[in-house]
Amino acid sequence: MSTLSDIPVTENDGGSLRGAPCVLLVDDNPQNLKVLYETLRDKGYQLLIANDGEKALQLAHRHHPQVILLDIMMPGMDGFEVCARLREDPATALSAIVFLSALNDVDAKVQGFAVGGADYIAKPFQAQEVIARVDTHVRVIQLERALQARNRQLEGDQAGILNAMFEGVYGLDSEGVITFANPAAAEINGVTQEALVGRSIRELHFPTAGAGTGEHADRVLCHDGAPVVRRGVHIRRPDGSSIPVEYRATPRLEGGQVNGSVLVFRDISEELAQERALEETRQLVEVQREQLAHASRLSTMGEMAAGFAHEVNQPLTAIANYASLVSRMMERESLDREKLEELLGKMAAQSHRASEVVRRIRQFVQKPASGREEVDIARLLAESREFAEVDARTNAVAVELSLPRHLPRVMADPVQVQQVTLNLIRNALEASRMADTRDPVIVSAEVLEDEGRMCISVADSGCGLPDDAESRLFHPFYTNKRDGMGIGLSLCRTLVQGQGGEIGFHRRPEGGTEFWFTLPLASEC
Repeated sequence: MSTLSDIPVTENDGGSLRGAPCVLLVDDNPQNLKVLYETLRDKGYQLLIANDGEKALQLAHRHHPQVILLDIMMPGMDGFEVCARLREDPATALSAIVFLSALNDVDAKVQGFAVGGADYIAKPFQAQEVIARVDTHVRVIQLERALQARNRQLEGDQAGILNAMFEGVYGLDSEGVITFANPAAAEINGVTQEALVGRSIRELHFPTAGAGTGEHADRVLCHDGAPVVRRGVHIRRPDGSSIPVEYRATPRLEGGQVNGSVLVFRDISEELAQERALEETRQLVEVQREQLAHASRLSTMGEMAAGFAHEVNQPLTAIANYASLVSRMMERESLDREKLEELLGKMAAQSHRASEVVRRIRQFVQKPASGREEVDIARLLAESREFAEVDARTNAVAVELSLPRHLPRVMADPVQVQQVTLNLIRNALEASRMADTRDPVIVSAEVLEDEGRMCISVADSGCGLPDDAESRLFHPFYTNKRDGMGIGLSLCRTLVQGQGGEIGFHRRPEGGTEFWFTLPLASEC
């Protein structure tokens, strides 16, 4: 380091004060430099000194001082020119420049502030004034540089986030001109970011007003201050092609006024294609489910065929016998009209009985019309019980209904609900036979008002279920029957869920099992 007694004085490297605030002293008068140096030497600053403008510029560019105490009247390059050049250099643009001069006129001060000066100290100066002003400007510059560094960090973080987003992002001014576009926006459009900035959002993406998309050019600007979300909007790309997008526009507010917006958008072409494929798959699964349910009903009917043949044969036999009696009565000379009317009435009753059996069979095995309808659940459960009469006689176990009066209607597919009910009743009858019990199977219904649903249950006093039933019972191909296929309860769950209901079971404390399923009330749909 050069000593202060040697002229010219050039630089003090700060020694142990490295990292401390840096102050540059610039004056062509060695005595002034000495006074300034002695004034600030013990104040914790790293001090640099220069006795002309060129040297001051070099030191300032190299060390970026927080404060520069700059003399105005110097030979060659005066303080005003030095200040102007310091402000042009990005490395020193934020330094606080405090002018030192014996000039005390207003014009000199105005000129100093005009070229970028931050303060003014008149010679001869007071030590306490210099210390106070330097300390103030050091703290201000430190805060400004910290704020600038933080802003750069935030801008870098923001840019990193925007660049990492797979969604396109535009910054729009109040006229709809794109002021910013991230890499994803450029990729979606098939152009560079530079090719997007400066373009009008209307001309770029919504050129045709009144064609279903033109109104979006105004919506994305959020003139009313409210954010906008839209999906399935087609925008035109620079190459003339069109793509469907989902966009979200958020207003940018300044002083409570809308001054543009931020538009975030993404190409949903693949997403829409996947949704269409998913819908097609869903429809296919629905068709297959109905086919499986139909096949299951046919299988059930095949198992019950012998019993139904007996059900139909009884009224047909009775009709044949009554017809034979009528024929013999017709051979007599005198007709007993009262007896004849009685026999014909009995024939009609048996015919109706046979017809009802056939009707129920046809209704059960037919493919139902798509969609749900309001169903009288009491009548449906009564018909299901009649269907189960054959199995009830086979297993020597009765089926009883326990229904409250005036049950509300449910919203369901009647054929599929009857299929579920009949399947549960037949399982209950078999479980009762295996346990050698004669307690009846109870079919009941309860309205769950709080849930807007009706719960139908089928309870037996049979052999019960194995310990692992909770986790496996409704899975496909799981069965605890020797000759079972394990698709009955799995299909029941599928059918019930298709009606918007749930299915489950619990073990009865007195023995046996109670299966239940729910259906939505018609008034709740």
